[in-house]
Amino acid sequence: MMSGGSEAILFEAVTAPPAGLSARGMRWLCGLVVGVTTVPAVLFAALGAWPVLGFLGGEVLVVLGMVATHRRWSRAAFEAVRLTEARLLVTRADGRGGQEHAELEPYWARLDLAERPGAVPVLTARARGRSVEIGRFLPPDDKRALASALEEALRRYRMPIFDNPQLREG
Repeated sequence: MMSGGSEAILFEAVTAPPAGLSARGMRWLCGLVVGVTTVPAVLFAALGAWPVLGFLGGEVLVVLGMVATHRRWSRAAFEAVRLTEARLLVTRADGRGGQEHAELEPYWARLDLAERPGAVPVLTARARGRSVEIGRFLPPDDKRALASALEEALRRYRMPIFDNPQLREG
């Protein structure tokens, strides 16, 4: 659905989930989990309950595997909002290989930033009966900034300024 460069891009914003653990943070987490698990492992081994060691090791592998999988999925997830001369396109990848595409007519597109006390605001683009949430990964202030920038881009799209020297008063 993405154009091959034939349409001029009037606005584009790409967002991603917040970065989780760095490689260094992951090493620290592994060390911490192994260190914390060592205490009960030594205690159970000293008491003669050595079969428990396999379960403790399995738990460590499951926890660290889940964290590593979440890190990989988070790095691959993104959301792109692109306004061209012909469409407003929202492309979202969940990091696990799934992608969503939503296409709206930009002239009819209207933004709605629903803010409720104590809740994260929800930014929605609507056009001709279709709607799509935008900026799911963003914190509230960044979501408001995206709403403002996209609203301005849509306003410029709907009301272009034509600079024709022949029409100027001379």
